[in-house]
Amino acid sequence: MSAVPNESIGPCLSERAAIEPSAAEALLRQIVDEYRQPLHRFLTRLLLGQQDLAEDLVQETLLRAWRNAERLAADPSKIAPWLYTVARHVAIDAMRARQARPPEVSLPDLNRVPDSDDEMDRVVSVHAVRPALGKISPEHREVLLEMYYRGASVAEAAVRLGIPEGTVKSRAYYAVRALHAAIGSTESS
Repeated sequence: MSAVPNESIGPCLSERAAIEPSAAEALLRQIVDEYRQPLHRFLTRLLLGQQDLAEDLVQETLLRAWRNAERLAADPSKIAPWLYTVARHVAIDAMRARQARPPEVSLPDLNRVPDSDDEMDRVVSVHAVRPALGKISPEHREVLLEMYYRGASVAEAAVRLGIPEGTVKSRAYYAVRALHAAIGSTESS
C-alpha cells in the first residue's frame, strides 16, 4: 500500500464543516445568542418563577428550532414568533404533564422506630411490650433487644450476638412478627 499524504486529499468533511459553518449552523448560533435570555425570561414568567424548569424548556425550544432549521432559514422574519409560540406550547405541555402525574411524597425511614416525645405513649408501649417479650423465643428476644433497645445496626448486632448478618435479619423479621402476635394475645386477655 502506498502512503498518500493527507495534504493531497484535502480536509475531510468534518474538518470543512468546522472551518466553514453552514448557513443553518450560523442561523442556529444567532438564534441561541439572540433569543436564549429573552426566552428564559418569557418562560420564567409563564411558569411563575420556576427558573430550573424554564431553563429546561428553553433547551427544548432551541432543540426544536434546530430540528426545524431549514424552515426557519427560509423566512427569518418569522423566527421570533415561531420560537415564542413553541416555547408557550412546550410550557403548557410541561404543566399538563406535571398535573397528570401524582404528587411525589417522601416516605419516612421504616427501619427506625421513631422517638416518641409523649411519655404516656412510652409507658403504654412498655407495659404492652414487656410481657410480650417473655412470650417469644430467647433468640428472637436477643435480636430485638440489640436492634431496637440498644439501637445496633444489623452488622453490630451480628458481632455482639456472634451470628451471621443474614441470621440477624431473619430473626429480626420473625421476632417482630412473633412480638406482634404476642402483643395481640396480651391485649385480648
